[in-house]
Amino acid sequence: MDFRLTEEQEFLRRSVREFAESEIRPHVMHYDEAQEFPRELVRRAAEQGYYGVLFPEELGGAGLGYVEYVIVVEELSRVDGSIGISAAAHNSLCTNHVFACGSDAQRRAYVPKLASGEWIGAWSLTEPTAGSDAGGTKTSAKPAPGGGWVLNGSKTFTTHGSVADLTIVFAVTDPGKGQKGISAFALEKGTPGFRPGKKENKMGLRASDTAEVIMEDCAVPAEAMVGGRGEGFVDAMKILDGGRISIAALALGMARGAYEAALAYSKERHQFGKPISEFQAIQHMLAEMATRLDAASLLVYRAAAMKDAGEKTTLESSMAKLYASEIGVWVADRALQIFGGYGYVKDFPVEKYYRDMKLCTIGEGTSEIQRLVIAREILKAV
Repeated sequence: MDFRLTEEQEFLRRSVREFAESEIRPHVMHYDEAQEFPRELVRRAAEQGYYGVLFPEELGGAGLGYVEYVIVVEELSRVDGSIGISAAAHNSLCTNHVFACGSDAQRRAYVPKLASGEWIGAWSLTEPTAGSDAGGTKTSAKPAPGGGWVLNGSKTFTTHGSVADLTIVFAVTDPGKGQKGISAFALEKGTPGFRPGKKENKMGLRASDTAEVIMEDCAVPAEAMVGGRGEGFVDAMKILDGGRISIAALALGMARGAYEAALAYSKERHQFGKPISEFQAIQHMLAEMATRLDAASLLVYRAAAMKDAGEKTTLESSMAKLYASEIGVWVADRALQIFGGYGYVKDFPVEKYYRDMKLCTIGEGTSEIQRLVIAREILKAV
């Protein structure tokens, strides 16, 4: 690709790749089959700075930018998307929401614990009846007689929902105001009335913990509100601009892993007396896979570089997320086809890439929502 990384960024890529190959790859299928959230592995990844990439050193982070963050998520996901999405949700959603929207006291209290990996973070927006329509949130937060708030409701599809130490939850504080009536709250593990619900049994990304979170007369102090009253929805949309870069990087990494596996296999697998890589049908698939991967990479790194430059990236983040996730599904499908029957069994890696990849076209805004966002942004410019 034309996007040039610095020597430091190339060194980071090599170091994350080495970590992923040595610490993650030997255990990928065990984590997947057991649906086990690998807390000890996450601790080791956090020691490398991967769970605090975007945050300043004075708050315990690595003090790096979005380009470095994309490198980390891409390289982790190249080996296991479950670890990639864990790092992504922790960094760009939960911790970033506290850092970008919280008070100084909240930043000092939470960001060091999250950036170090001592705490795991979750960000809970989706509800059973409010998925793409996040403005349709039903979870309520009512003023408590003695001050503070009482939350009631449930959330679904929350990454780290059953393992998080801190969860950012969105609730309606001002009924009748629609999107302007939604506020965000920081809920600590163990808060009375706050608990995880059903842990989902998923098709893919099975080592990534995904669960409901439930609030039943959950009383929190006024200081638990993150950002201004009624500003939760607007803040969430800003956070999702970065979050969509995360999912694009996740898709790019998994697609690259699937492509590399198929490329290597095509040189090893012999049919009719020669490697299948010598057949034009296979060559054409590999050529198309490589081309689409490079195009996706350019979109993803463009969005990250713009984010680092302080530019608005709503359009670019959605383009990167849409294209990377959809070509990721296509690349995983072509990789499995190149493996043939062996691609359909768990002895080889591509069936897992195939299962894992689909989430990228759904999470943090479906492909359909991304097209709406892109259309809205380009029509503004006319």
